Amino acid sequence: MRRAALGLLLIALGGCATVRTLDANQPGAPVVYAGTRLDLYAIDGGCCAKDRFGAEAPAYPRLDLPGSMLLDTLLLPLSALTVLGVGFNATGGL
Repeated sequence: MRRAALGLLLIALGGCATVRTLDANQPGAPVVYAGTRLDLYAIDGGCCAKDRFGAEAPAYPRLDLPGSMLLDTLLLPLSALTVLGVGFNATGGL
């Protein structure tokens, strides 16, 4: 049972709309709740997700929607700061 749940989680994250839109880098694309909006766009029959969001819609947007809503909610503070123009210049190393 746990293996099946873990497998479903890995498959869902691979096709998650939120994860896809994080590195899309599309000028003018939505940032706040971008994955949820991409799923809703695909459910409504939108034709050109790549042009609008910079990422392809998942194959099963209705199945992806709850996970994208959760992840978009968790990332809301960062996406709000991005919209406001706050940048982070983090560097790593010792």
